Amino acid sequence: MKPLRSFWRVFWSDRRAAAAAVFLLAEILLVLLLPLFLGQDPNVTDRTAGFWAPPSPAHLLGTDEAGRDLLARLLAGGRVSLLVGFASAALGGVLGVPLGLLAGYKGGKWEYWIMRACDAFQSFPSILLVLAMVTLLGPSVWNIILVIGGLGWASVARLVYSGTLSAKKAEYVEASRALGATDREILFRTILPNVVAPVWASLPLKVVRAILSESSLSFLGVGLRTPQASWGNLTQSAMELVTLTTRPWAWLPPGLCIVATGLALLLVGEGLRKALNPRNR
Repeated sequence: MKPLRSFWRVFWSDRRAAAAAVFLLAEILLVLLLPLFLGQDPNVTDRTAGFWAPPSPAHLLGTDEAGRDLLARLLAGGRVSLLVGFASAALGGVLGVPLGLLAGYKGGKWEYWIMRACDAFQSFPSILLVLAMVTLLGPSVWNIILVIGGLGWASVARLVYSGTLSAKKAEYVEASRALGATDREILFRTILPNVVAPVWASLPLKVVRAILSESSLSFLGVGLRTPQASWGNLTQSAMELVTLTTRPWAWLPPGLCIVATGLALLLVGEGLRKALNPRNR
């Protein structure tokens, strides 16, 4: 418990990271709970307000080209974009951590094939691979999570691999082996807790990249399609010059949400990196 208390003490002492964490928590609560109080359906057209209605008491962020409430769609899009970001990062970690452990601990053919697979995945521009895979599988939320998370394991595997190479030669690993621990116990009980810190610190950055990838796909028209909302396809309306110049309420809020969320996640990642550094604790 003492290391955990020390971790949180260092993290919350970083004011920027603490403020970013509070912002993210508030954002998640808003996109989950605020729709229950608004009572607006993001996919229902308000014929009274009309199309491209400016902000008003009835529609705080106005309406879109189909007369749908933009605040309700912003919140629904936030749920989708945050789900894609966190689920993709988690999937990349679930795939990358055990592969990195195997490559670093086993060596030989395990190391060769896993590291060559990492080279192959990281040698192509990620956005092109994501575009190709989403086009092939279809633009559903879970397909996008599968593609972004499945293609994002290589960087996690490399982090764990480099840490495992150093850790497997440490005295505490030799002591565990001398006491009769199996390879599985050594990997998951002895080595993993000592190499997982960089992974935790890198996860916020992976969430940012996943959100930006989903937003880019939707903005380009190959990601999630309307009527399903995401921050990416909400900003797609800015591709029209008339909307870009005369209807800022349509594209500015989702754009600001993407930027603010990305910045907050980067600050949280920096706070995690400091808190996980033993020298700072």
